[in-house]
Amino acid sequence: MNFTIRGQNLLLTDALKDYAAKKIGRLERYFETAPTADVTVTLNVIKNMQTVEVTIPLPGVLLRAEVRSEDMYASIDLVTEKLERQIRKHKTKANRKFRRDGTRSLFRESYDGSTAVRYLDEEDDDLELVRTKRFNLKPMDVEEAILQMNMVGHNFFVFANSDSKEVNVVYKRNDGKYGLIEPS
Repeated sequence: MNFTIRGQNLLLTDALKDYAAKKIGRLERYFETAPTADVTVTLNVIKNMQTVEVTIPLPGVLLRAEVRSEDMYASIDLVTEKLERQIRKHKTKANRKFRRDGTRSLFRESYDGSTAVRYLDEEDDDLELVRTKRFNLKPMDVEEAILQMNMVGHNFFVFANSDSKEVNVVYKRNDGKYGLIEPS
């Protein structure tokens, strides 16, 4: 893996770069052959919260995780754990497909000789749907949707955009600003 490590709002030391590359580089043990992916690691400090964001583009899957904590090293550890969970989830699905097609798998069956990795079937509660909600979409503009979102206290709001006549989503970003999702 080729690492691109950058820092925002902090002094990026060699020790921090080495720690991030070493911890995230351990993910290679989950793959048959070491991926040649360009791993993007962004270390950021916002309001005394240490944020680590990692993106790993692989054939057929994009691994991405973001973690905030009060300690940068702890954030790196936690983001690595998140990525490991994502790999385990994709691994079962991908290996099943590759076995069915008779081609070579992207992921190893287990990352060392003795310890088998947990499979998706064993992680029952990770993908459990706990609530379904239905509502009528009232046509409104983006500003009104943001006001409605803040009024109900959510961090996103689905609405029918009165300008484009399509379903949009406004959301509150981690930096306190707002974003808009529109269909392409």
